[in-house]
Amino acid sequence: MNRNIFFLLLLLVLGVSAYAAPPSEEEGKLIFKNRCAGCHNVNKKVLGPALSKVYDRHSMDWITSFIQSSQAVIKSGDKEAVALFEEYNNTPMPDHKDITAAQVESIVAYIKSQEGGDVSLTKTVSVGVRAPLYRPLQLTDYGYITGFVSVVLLLILVLLLAVSVKGVERELKKK
Repeated sequence: MNRNIFFLLLLLVLGVSAYAAPPSEEEGKLIFKNRCAGCHNVNKKVLGPALSKVYDRHSMDWITSFIQSSQAVIKSGDKEAVALFEEYNNTPMPDHKDITAAQVESIVAYIKSQEGGDVSLTKTVSVGVRAPLYRPLQLTDYGYITGFVSVVLLLILVLLLAVSVKGVERELKKK
């Protein structure tokens, strides 16, 4: 029984450590295609500015804040944000409060990988239509898979423990 508990704890630790892995460039590509490419391109202006070298022009905290709520950054009086807003005819960028700082880092990693080439990921976007907030599970999502397997194994161990406890109760009732 102690060996089972050891393996369970080992799996849980591995699951948690794998789950905390940084987002991949592939995730950044997916988010960029679904959420950014309607208005932005890496190397040329579309409805919004070209994003090439954005990480050199702004800090990651600034980029994250601007993506999550551009109007909040503009209303705070940030000169660069106000200048961008005015340069693009006072067209507000939609808020993406659900995009985390780690996801912004994956988007920036994707942008870095695409600089210099012609990346045409733009798509037709109807006003008011948003891309889904999910993405399909992939085999490279080790954190999700490890976490899922860990939970399943935990449930199996709990079930085995309940069965063994019930067996001990039956033995005690016989005596």
